[in-house]
Order: sequence, then C-alpha cells, then structure tokens
Amino acid sequence: MAGERRPRSAHLFFEMGLLSRRRSRPPPADQSPGVGRGDAGYSRMVHCNDPASPQALELNYPDNSISTTKYTVANFVPKSLFEQFRRVANFFFLIVAFISFSPLAPYRAVSILLPLVVVVGATMAKEAVEDWQRKKQDIEVNNRKVKVYDGSFSLYQTEWKKLRVGDIVRVEKDEFFPADLLLLSTNHDDGTCYVETMNLDGETNLKRKQSLEVTSTLHNEDSFQNFKALINCEDPNEKLYSFIGILDYEGVQFPLNPKQILLRDSKLRNTQHVYGAVIFTGHDTKVMQNAMDPPSKRSNIERRMDKIIYVLFASLVFISSISSVFFGIKTKNETSVGNYRWYLRPDNSSIYFDPNRAGLAAFFHFLTVLMLYGCLIPISLYISIEIVKVLQSIFIDHDQEMYCEDSDKPARARTSNLNEELGQVDTILSDKTGTLTCNSMEFVKCSIAGIAYGSRSCEMEKAASGIIQYEPFERHDSPSAFERHKSEGTSKKSTKGFSFRDDRLMNGQWVGEPNSEVIHKFFHVLAICHTAIPVVSKSDEILYEAESPDEASFVTAARELGFEFYRRTQTSVSLHEFDPKIGRKVDRTYELLDTLEFSSARKRMSVIVRTESNQLLLFCKGADSVIFERLAKNGQVFEPNTKCHINDYSEAGLRTLAVAYRILSAEEYIPWHDDFVKIKNSVNADHDTIVDEVADRIERDLILLGATAVEDRLQKGVPECINKLAEAGIKIWILTGDKLETAVNIGFACQLLRKGMEQLVITLDTPDINALKKDGDKNALEKSLHENVAKQICEALSHVSKMKGSNVPFALIIDGDSLAFALSTSLEHSFLDLAVACASVICCRTSPKQKALVTRLVKWRTRKTTLAIGDGANDVGMLQEADIGVGISGVEGMQAVMSSDFAIAQFRFLERLLLVHGHWCYRRISAMICYFFYKNITMGFTLFWFEAHAYFSGQPAYNDWFISFYSVAFTSLPVIALGVFDKDVSAHLCLKFPKLHQDGVQNIFFSWPRILGWMINGVCNALVIYYFTTHAIFHQAFRQDGHVAAYEILGVTMYTCVVWTVNCQLAIYLSYFTWIQHCVIWGSIIFWYMFLVVYGSFPSTISTTAYWVFREACASSPLYWLVILLVVVSALLPYFMYSNFQKTFFPKYHDLIQRLQVQKEN
Repeated sequence: MAGERRPRSAHLFFEMGLLSRRRSRPPPADQSPGVGRGDAGYSRMVHCNDPASPQALELNYPDNSISTTKYTVANFVPKSLFEQFRRVANFFFLIVAFISFSPLAPYRAVSILLPLVVVVGATMAKEAVEDWQRKKQDIEVNNRKVKVYDGSFSLYQTEWKKLRVGDIVRVEKDEFFPADLLLLSTNHDDGTCYVETMNLDGETNLKRKQSLEVTSTLHNEDSFQNFKALINCEDPNEKLYSFIGILDYEGVQFPLNPKQILLRDSKLRNTQHVYGAVIFTGHDTKVMQNAMDPPSKRSNIERRMDKIIYVLFASLVFISSISSVFFGIKTKNETSVGNYRWYLRPDNSSIYFDPNRAGLAAFFHFLTVLMLYGCLIPISLYISIEIVKVLQSIFIDHDQEMYCEDSDKPARARTSNLNEELGQVDTILSDKTGTLTCNSMEFVKCSIAGIAYGSRSCEMEKAASGIIQYEPFERHDSPSAFERHKSEGTSKKSTKGFSFRDDRLMNGQWVGEPNSEVIHKFFHVLAICHTAIPVVSKSDEILYEAESPDEASFVTAARELGFEFYRRTQTSVSLHEFDPKIGRKVDRTYELLDTLEFSSARKRMSVIVRTESNQLLLFCKGADSVIFERLAKNGQVFEPNTKCHINDYSEAGLRTLAVAYRILSAEEYIPWHDDFVKIKNSVNADHDTIVDEVADRIERDLILLGATAVEDRLQKGVPECINKLAEAGIKIWILTGDKLETAVNIGFACQLLRKGMEQLVITLDTPDINALKKDGDKNALEKSLHENVAKQICEALSHVSKMKGSNVPFALIIDGDSLAFALSTSLEHSFLDLAVACASVICCRTSPKQKALVTRLVKWRTRKTTLAIGDGANDVGMLQEADIGVGISGVEGMQAVMSSDFAIAQFRFLERLLLVHGHWCYRRISAMICYFFYKNITMGFTLFWFEAHAYFSGQPAYNDWFISFYSVAFTSLPVIALGVFDKDVSAHLCLKFPKLHQDGVQNIFFSWPRILGWMINGVCNALVIYYFTTHAIFHQAFRQDGHVAAYEILGVTMYTCVVWTVNCQLAIYLSYFTWIQHCVIWGSIIFWYMFLVVYGSFPSTISTTAYWVFREACASSPLYWLVILLVVVSALLPYFMYSNFQKTFFPKYHDLIQRLQVQKEN
C-alpha cells in the first residue's frame, strides 16, 4: 500500500507546481474569450503613462475638473427666473406686471412690480448664496495638489483639475485619490494598501486593495521609464462595487477587478504611498456618476395647496367675469334715456368705455379687474413656507431629546420639504438589522458536528420570555445549569464580538470532544473564509476591519478559541493556531488561491486554499438553505441535528450561517481554475452572472461542519417606541432578510407581535412544497407555487373577514419566496388587502429590491403617507421609494443616511420625531396656509364689494401701495410666527396621548371642509368690514369741520379694519403665545400706522390718496376709532362664538387634550 501511495503523492506535488506556475502568468491574449474591445459599454481605452500620444488625444476624454453647481455665471439669471416663474402664482403676477404698464392698469406699474421683484429676488438671492457655497467647494477640490510622473524619472506637483486619463500619479498616506485610479504598486512588496471609503458609501471600515503582481514591482520613478500599458475597460458608470477590465502589458492580458481600483474621494490609510494610473476623470468618475439629484418628494399638503391656488384662480376669473359682464351691460345702457351719465361722456369716449362697442369694453375691463383682484393670490406664500420649514428643521436638528450621547449624533432634517408629512405617517416600513437592533454582532452559540455549544442566554430570549412561552433549546448534549453558571462565573473579561461561554470549547478543551477534528476544521473555516484585515492597535492587540459586523465576530470567535488570524497578503492567510498533535500554538500559512465573494444573489462566500501539506481545500459559509442543497451525500451526517439547532437559534432571534468545506483534487481544481481565470478575464455585460455560474460548479459536494449563531441586540427603547407608535394608530411593517423564526421572535421581543394576536403565516417552506421543488419541472413548479400562495392569501382574507367583529388583532408573516409571488400583478391587490387588515406585518427573507417593491405597493395602493427607515445600503431603494425616508446612522455606514430625508441615531427617536415634531409641523403648516388664504380673501373681497357699489367701474378702494405692502409687510411676520412657534399641546402630552397623531393621518387640519371654512370666514369678514364701514361713515359728518368722509378716508378706514381684523383673528386662533408672537402681531398693526404717517407725508404726486389723510382727517376723528373697534369686533365675533361652541359641545380629541393641558396649568 505504501508503494502505491508514493506515486500519487509525487503526482499531486507535480500538479501543484504546475498550478503555481499557471497562476503566476494568466493565459495569453488570444486565449481570453469575450475581451470585447469596442463593445457597447466596454469601449474605454486608457494609454497608461502616455496621455499625450496621438491615440490618447483622439479619445477626447474630459478633464478632471468637477462642477456641482446648479448654475453658471451665464445661465444663472435665465435659469433661475425660469425656476421662479414655473410657479403658477409668480407667473400670474409677471403677466399682471406686464399689463400694468398699459392704460388698463388700475394701479401704478411700480406698485405691482415691486412686490414681485422682492419675492422673486429674495428667492434668487437664496439660490445664489447656496450655489456660491457649492462653487467655493468645487474650486477648493479642483485646486488640490497631486504628484504626477513627468515621463523623465521625476514627479511634479499639479492641480487635480489638470490630470489626464493615463497619467501616473503618486498619492501619499491620508490623501484623497484625485481620480479613479488603477492601483499599480504600493510601498509594500505585495502591492497591498488600505482605503477608507467614508465619502463614497459612509463606511468607516478599511477596504483592502491589491495591485496586480505584474505591476507591484514598480516601486519608484525610475521603474516607470519604460512602463507602457493599455487598459480596455467598462465605460463610465455609477457602480461603486464592480469593475471589469483588462490590462494589456508586454503582450499579456491581465484581468482587472474592483480590488485594483482606487475611487476618487476615498482616502489612503495605513499605507505610506501608492502609484496609480488615471482611468476615469472628472464627471466620468464613479463618485460623480453617483452624484445625481435624489428623487423629488412633495408633501400631500403642498399638492393640495396647488389645488387651492387653482381654486383661487378660478374664483378670481369668476368674479372678474361677473364684474366685466355687469360693466358691459351698464356701458351698453349708457345711450338709453334715463341711464345717461354726463360726466362719463359716452358720446365721446375711448374704446375702454364705448357704449357702441360694449363687448370690447367689457373685455378690457376684465383685464383691469383681473389685476385689481390679484391680491386674492398670495404672492408671498411660497417663500414664507420655505422660511418656516427651514426654521422648523433647525428646531428638529437642535432637539436635545433626540441627541444620542453614545454616538455623539443629533437628529438631522436633511430636507425641509417634508416636515409636515411626519405628522401624517400612516405606515412605517422598517429594516431590522441595525435599525431595530444594534448591528453589533456577538458570537454566542454554535452547532458543530450536530452538538450545540454555548450556554449564555441571549438578550432576545430574555426580552421575549415575558411575552411568549419559550422552550430552552439546550439538549442532552448541553451542559447542566450548574456547569453553565460555573462557566459564566469563571469566564474572562468580555471581548467585543464574542459572548460565547462553554467550557467544552474554551481554553483548548475542545481537543477532548468526540469530534475534535470537525471542531478543528470548523474554526479553520471561520479564521480563513473572510475578507477581514488585521490591524494592530496601540496596545499591540490585533483588531479586525471587516466588511460586516458578522464577519468580524466570526474571526474574533476563532481567535478566542485558539485560531488567531494575524496576517493577510495578496496570496496567503496566516494563523496562530492550536495544534492538537503537539499540544501548543504554531504559525501556519495557507496559500489563498481563489476567493468567491459573497453577494445577495449567492448568499454565500467561499475561499480555496492550499495548506502547507499541499492539500487543496474549499471553505464555505452562507445561508443554511443555500449550503444544505449543495451537500454531498456523505456530507449530510450532521444535517438533521444542525437543522434542528438552526431552528432553535432562529426562534431565539439569533442570526445563523451554515459552515461547510470540501477537499479538492488537482484534477478537478486545475481545469476549473483555468475556466475561472478566463471568465474573470472576460469583458462583457453578463460578466458577474457567468462568474457566479462558474463558481457554482466548484461549490458542490460540500461536507457540513455546523452552524454559527450571532446575536444582534435590540436597541434601547425599541419595544416602548413600537408600542407607542402602535397606540398612535400607525401600522408597522418589518422587512428583513432573516429567517421566519428569527423575525417572529424579534417581533415578540420588540412588541410588534403581542399576546392575543393571531398570526397569519404565508410560507412556501413546507414538506409538500419542498418535495415539489425536488421533483417538479421549472414551469410546473412556478405555476404550482403561485397557486399555493394565492390559495393561502385567499384563505387568510376569508378568515379575517369572518373574524371582523371579534376585535382580534392579526399579524401577517410572509417569507421571501411567497412575497415574490404575492407582489405579482395578479396577487398584489389581494396581498395588500390582507396586509392592511392586519395590525402588524413581517416580511422575511426579503431582498433589497423586494423591500422597495413592497414600499411602492403600500404607497401607491393605500394613497397614505408611508415612512421607510433603515441603516444600510440595502435599504436605500426602500428609503427613496417611500414618501419619507429616515436613515439611522449606525454600524453599516452612512449610505442610508445619505439617501434619507431625515437622519436619527436610534430607532427610539422616531417616536418623538413623528408624535411631537410631526404633529406640530403638520398643524402649523396647515394653519399657516389656511390663514394665508383667509387674509388674502378678506382683503380681495372688500375690493369686490366696493367694485359692486361703484358699478364695477374698475376704481380701486385702496391706494396702490396699501395693496402692494399688504402681504409683504403688514401681515407677513405674524403668519411666519404661526408656522414656527405655535404649539397646541406640549411635547409631554403629544407623547402621553399618541392618538393625537391621527389628526394628521385623517388630515383634520387641512381637509377641504376646513379650508373652505377659512375661505368663507374671509368672505364674511370682508362683507362685514365693507358694509359696516360704509354705513357707519357715509351720510354724516366725519370731520370736526362737518365734512363727510371722502373716498380716500373710506379706503383708509376699511384698510385699517382689514389689518386689525386679520391680525386679531390670528391672535384668537393661536394656542401658544410667546413674546415673539406678541411683537409680530401688534408690531404689524403699529407698523401700518407708521407707514400711513410716513407715506402720507410724501408729496401728493407720490402718496396720491394717502396724502395727509391720517394725520389731517382720521386720527382726530372719534368716529374713525369707534368704527374700527365696532367693525373689528363684529367681524371676529362669529368665528369666536363658533369656535367656543364647537369646543364646548362638540369637542374633537385635540380639544379635549388642550382642555386637559389648561386645567393642569391652572
């Protein structure tokens, strides 16, 4: 037998040497399929170290300067004006301003033009300031310095903006990369460097980059003298994590992947310097390709406000038409006997008042009164709302109750457009990991060789134990309670990422276990199958920079149990590991042959390594469903027990992964490796898919070792927050990638699922379905699965309808496979009907795309406000799809925050964001808009009543500057103060009575009845002001000398009544007075009198009807002051009486809470 084994060993050694030589040099160019030069999407050619060659110049790539500004000097004025006059109100006033220069205008043109110039100019100035800030930032970035190789043994410094495609640059430690570079070499011999991508994806963990072996020797300027290469790669695109290309160097083609690409705006860390070739410049770089405007979101209130504007326009046209019709009739009758008015001279009139052309005169009159009643349209509404929303956002940003001390992060309103939407949220769609939980993974349990290890009870079990009856999952092979207590009591100090306690494995005791060889292999997989980077801290402790907290916990667990990963190179992984044969730790290095990386589609990661004894091993870890279907027949020994343990772990709320391996033969591996290199060397649109297919060929016939279980603890205050939001009537959905059992347990722990709640489970993970998956063909399987899901949904709907009057709450739980069918066109309506009928919904095993699809379905079908909340890159689609996206600044980086509308540090702050700030902002904005329309209608209809009294002659009741300053000066600040400071109930009561949130969900404060009520109030106020004023001062002496009131006195008296009425109306409405509100309300009235005095002092050619009218006539007349008092009281009395009657006899919910607050204060 020994003689038979020697030749095979020698043969294997020979093939290993052959493999090593094959790996050192990729196949020649003519053996690489799919290079695709010039193919659509893969046509970019880069001449490295030769950017000035004729071939490179012909490509005409853009320079490296960037511009993030919205405007340029040339287009600022036209583009900004276009943006402003896209608004209907602004465009209307622009037309009015043009017409005001004609004889048709009832006012002087300047009085119409000035308010428009002020409003539009203020908004343009704001845009200019914001754009200038962006311009300064662009200038600073474009003028940063970088070292560039000059082609003659030296480097020179130049600005970023002057870089060209093909330039060779040197970047020093802690500098940003000026463009997208191909990594050529570093100060390390193996060509490795570490990169921080915070500016790209918000992640703080370091990424390891590695140059090609063939360029890693280019260590200094001299070595670049003869370096010339051609890169053929993908065209500019926004994909940060993928790159496909080929380096053609010395007649050999080398495949390029993302590990060799250094992206602009990422930073070099833990490396002294690197050399790189510029591939993409300026706006072709991936960071700039991603710099697109976020999806435009508008609140429901803004959309309804636009409709109100159209209603006001329709009203304006309607009353203008009435005026012109009556004017035309009256004009036509001027020639008849008895109707002739000599002072109008109809026998010698212009076309504007010609009885013989009454229709034309009526048309011109229509244009006149259209300008006259133009004050019905609130010109300053848009800019006032912008100011208010910005100030509201500042209050959100500075709320100390939403500041997280642990992470030193406050809440942030990243947009001010959606403040009021917070108070109308009907459905919350939440991620789980990092959103409800801390995303700080702790290795707590594992199953190895069918035996469960780990004695510590996790927090999720403890949290759920008071809600559900939980059966401990320690079996006959688990330690006793006494042993667990002893183990926990004698454990060493806690290590981040490692909370495992079990004396059978700790301190090298695993050697005595029955399946010690399996345990040895299990921790080998954890220590080697990863992409983590070891970093030595100041205290000489090895820490790990990993792409995910899960991966860091696995490597830490392996280290704590005797398998310490301490070094990684381009081709190897080194461990300090315990050798049971010699009974001590030894250093071993494993040659890293291939890494098959994790992806959401693959749901697994594998590495192929060669041991020091020349054995080829494939290590794999991934989702249990993926691993189990790839097991060899002889690798399923531990499957039953492992499955049982995984289910127990999932029910305890733990995250699980299955661990497996296989031994490879050289005969199988070498041809597969050649195919794998060829496919990786290809450049085509299906590159990733083909690579996955080739990887799948080798990831077969695995031998199961066991499973891991890591705990992700609930964040502080999550159960209380969810309970409070549920009391507010908000529906909460959890969309998670976890197993169904894990999601259900967490649902109980965070009180999304509660006692007495009936669970409706829709799943395709049943024995019948699993048997069908193995036996049925693909088309028949799809049809059968679709019918099965449809049947489950139909039965659940029928059950819910039968139980409708029982007050039993329902919870819908659906897995990812079932969800894929439920989101199909034929089932989505039924699925949503079922989900809406349930108090809670949990979607398990969902992909990022499914999260976005579910969010879109809920938003469009319910037509109610949806809020999505998440913390990771996989949540970005969901956040952008929802009406409101809330990002949590957690462990997974800042991608969710950068794509969100609001950012908070922890989920519990969502309670205050919605129930306090949401309620306040919704009520304030609603009241502000209603009041805006009310005050403009009050003003506009006094003009209409006066016109009717004056036979619709087009004569204005007020001085033109009175009308111009009405919205800009005399009523603007009080309405802004209303939108910023009013507070109907305190924050404490908002949280104590969460049902107040339903005011926004049901849109009580901005419903059409309420809007029309305010409009009618304005019409009635105008009627009272006009008729009471005219009847009070006409036909009697107004001045002390016995003169009656003239036209200008009537105008000043009416206008004063309007100013007093609308400001006092606001004072009556306010629930919360501060000194600011007192100042702006009474200050606006005082300012009116000051303006009247100052403006009336100007010459009569300027002040016209206001000339000395107040000081000479009104101020000294007791009748003037008495009329104002009586008219204002009479105008406000109906609203005051109605309001008190309604609050006393028919109080709404918020009225009761306000009454409670007053009683408490008294």
